[in-house]
Amino acid sequence: MSKILAILFAYLLLPKGIVMSQSMPRLPKNCSNLNGNDTSNILCLTIIILTLLTVGGHADTTDSTINDHISVEALAYDVNRGYGYKLQYYVAAPIDVFWHFKTDFDSDFLLSNDELLEHRLVKTEESSVITENRYAAAPSLRFLWQTTVFPEQHRLEFKLLNAEDCRHDFHYGTIQLSSAGDHTKVTQIAYFNFTGASLWVKYPWYGGMKSLLTKVARWERNSALQLNRNYTVAMKN
Repeated sequence: MSKILAILFAYLLLPKGIVMSQSMPRLPKNCSNLNGNDTSNILCLTIIILTLLTVGGHADTTDSTINDHISVEALAYDVNRGYGYKLQYYVAAPIDVFWHFKTDFDSDFLLSNDELLEHRLVKTEESSVITENRYAAAPSLRFLWQTTVFPEQHRLEFKLLNAEDCRHDFHYGTIQLSSAGDHTKVTQIAYFNFTGASLWVKYPWYGGMKSLLTKVARWERNSALQLNRNYTVAMKN
């Protein structure tokens, strides 16, 4: 809408004789001189606005809508499962390429996420890996995560092993990838409980659950795009 208003103001304010860009919609001949004194000007302005809205509407593509989509839904509290969330977003990469990114547990590139202070691969056990993370939100704590990998289903299951040390009662969840044409849809569901969890889930500003998960999803999506070529080459070799 701001772009539409800017173009509209340009039409009204440009001095006579200046050539408009060919990419701009062509004005009707009787709209070339707006004096603000008769009703024809209202009709001309209406035509301009409707034309610009039409052009702006066609400029947005399905892919851009998918690429911008990040959904964070707070799940209803349950006595047994605690608090939870459902995070969904799309990545502009084929599922096999993005799966390679999601299962690269020993990558130094993970530290480009400013929410992550330290990361290391502790060990690999058959179909699962154990990683240790230190986060900016809790720099004095070290989180040990066990992630079980299901390649055929493009599915990950994660669990916090040292929950008590990290002041959690528990924290576990799943990450499911699914193909969406030349994109990958990511659905992450988690359940957790810790002191202050209720406030964190409901806090609508920076640092709250929605803010943090949205930020991490954007980082992951942008990082995957940057590394897309590297992973594609690695898969062919």
